[in-house]
Amino acid sequence: MINVIRHWVLRSVFFLFLFLQSTAGGVAEDYERPILIISSYNPETFQTSQNISEFLEEYKLLGGTHPVVIENMNCKSFSEAPLWKSYMKNIFDKYRGEQRPALVILLGQEAWASYISQEQVMYEIPLLCGMVSRNAIILPDDTVDLKNWEPESLDVLQEQKIKVAGYLYDYDIEKNVQLIRDFYPNVQHIAFVSDNSYGGVTLQAYVKKEMQKFPDIDLILLDGRKHTIYTIVDKIAKLPENTVILMGTWRVDKNEGYFMRNATYSMMSANPKLPAFSMTSIGLGHWALGGYIPSYRTIGKDLARQANAVLEKKNGEIKKIIQFIPNRYEFDAHKLKEAGLDEKILPQGAKLLNKDISFWEKYRFQLTLIALAFLFLLVGFFITLYFYLRTKKLKDELEESEIELVAAKEKAEESDRLKSAFLANMSHEIRTPLNAIVGFSNVLVSDDFSEDERQRFVNIIQTNSDLLLRLINDILDISRLETGRLKFTYEKHDLIHLCRGILSTTACSRKEGVVYVFNPPVETFEIETDGQRLQQILINLLSNANKFTENGEIRLDLKIDEPGNKVFFSVTDTGCGIPLEKQQVIFDRFAKLNEYAQGTGLGLAICRITVNMLGGEIWVDKDYTGGARFVFTHPVHRP
Repeated sequence: MINVIRHWVLRSVFFLFLFLQSTAGGVAEDYERPILIISSYNPETFQTSQNISEFLEEYKLLGGTHPVVIENMNCKSFSEAPLWKSYMKNIFDKYRGEQRPALVILLGQEAWASYISQEQVMYEIPLLCGMVSRNAIILPDDTVDLKNWEPESLDVLQEQKIKVAGYLYDYDIEKNVQLIRDFYPNVQHIAFVSDNSYGGVTLQAYVKKEMQKFPDIDLILLDGRKHTIYTIVDKIAKLPENTVILMGTWRVDKNEGYFMRNATYSMMSANPKLPAFSMTSIGLGHWALGGYIPSYRTIGKDLARQANAVLEKKNGEIKKIIQFIPNRYEFDAHKLKEAGLDEKILPQGAKLLNKDISFWEKYRFQLTLIALAFLFLLVGFFITLYFYLRTKKLKDELEESEIELVAAKEKAEESDRLKSAFLANMSHEIRTPLNAIVGFSNVLVSDDFSEDERQRFVNIIQTNSDLLLRLINDILDISRLETGRLKFTYEKHDLIHLCRGILSTTACSRKEGVVYVFNPPVETFEIETDGQRLQQILINLLSNANKFTENGEIRLDLKIDEPGNKVFFSVTDTGCGIPLEKQQVIFDRFAKLNEYAQGTGLGLAICRITVNMLGGEIWVDKDYTGGARFVFTHPVHRP
């Protein structure tokens, strides 16, 4: 939470600084040449945004007077790599003559590679870099088959023509291989995992170069340019004995699908007994035993200090002053324990993750959540008591007049009806998780239970805390939707990619005897929508289907009616179904088929309001009798 708040504060400072510069630019640019920042990604990217914001803030504090101009290359997948050189050339062509920058700062490996791949660049201009690696590759031409391309790893420090300073990552393959040998002396194969990104291809080229120093070890390349997450999982499952996994990076597969942490979990489950190490922190904390990796951090303030020092020189000269982000050993204490390895054999100064901590530190979040829930209920009680007393006082005062008494009575009856309806619907939903939270909190402090039983109690408390939090979130969502205080952000989204992501997200709650079915009519299709709200609708419908389907299948179907400017979505299950007489009221607030089933009864009400605000309609298919089928529409283009 603190990191999120800090991120938004930094972004606010960053955009305020840009505004002030734009208003004062007419004066500053007459006297000072600009600092040109070229970033690989859009500044909305968290790490890029944080580094730029810190740079602007620190440079201003140091008294810097040069205006700062930011150009974004918006580099995406590796398939666009041959175009990056032209992106960089166009940027430099834009800043020639009187617009020639006093200093260039490159953020991100794609921008760095695009710079060193140029045939002619402004090498006379001082250059700083950040978020880049010492080892790079020269970008290919558009005639190269990227899938089978075997680039040569380049050490940028050996390029004498490049005048560069800044902060570089210096990945150490030798130390990681030696670490693997120390733990597993009989290792015969190292399987290196890299993805379909510039970073992945660069690391693979570097690993191939360094592994020539170890001719007795067979290098197996699990290349994201040639594999999807599914095929690479199959490869890992079939790796030979005496193999150790070395993680590089995994963000994009050959189909350019983006994956987060769940991808490495899939790889881990393919061959759980196979030891894994990491050279980039990928997989640490849940899969990898450890690794020798850079101590990743933001370098915006450090770049600002270097930039200020360079620009204070009269001739603006810069030497090859390279600051390496230091490396360190990091290990997962739980994985070491599972592998039967003693922490005493670790290198001196190694950092341990997932180390056992005190009971309070371990369950601080759960205990804090319990306290907050209790405080919330206490505040709610006093608010309810306050309004009750206020209503009673108003009723007593209005008894002086018969007309006023009638009006007061009607108002009191209406207020009482609403209160009773709210309490009747909410009392059970709030009381159920609270009973579990309070009950198991009381027994948690007792010494009569084993550690496994305590852990089970904590899991029950966590589950019910999440349920209570979802209830509150649903109430807040439906309140903001009905009052119009929830704003929708419309952008173009690939509908097929979005649906597959939602199915992957909800798969964890699918029962053992249930399968998901999704056969889209097309491979890709773009619509203009609020992606977050559309995902919320589909997740609610799929979650309901998961809840009431014990076995069989849950099907997500799409029907695209471009002439009618509509997309029809349907979620079909083989569960218990919905009685005909309840198919209309099921979308009302707090409506539930089974009063004893877990849930708030607000999900379908939120779906109906959201679908209507997106310009569509939602209903239950009365003709389907094999379970339940929910259908809703969404415009292809906004009117």
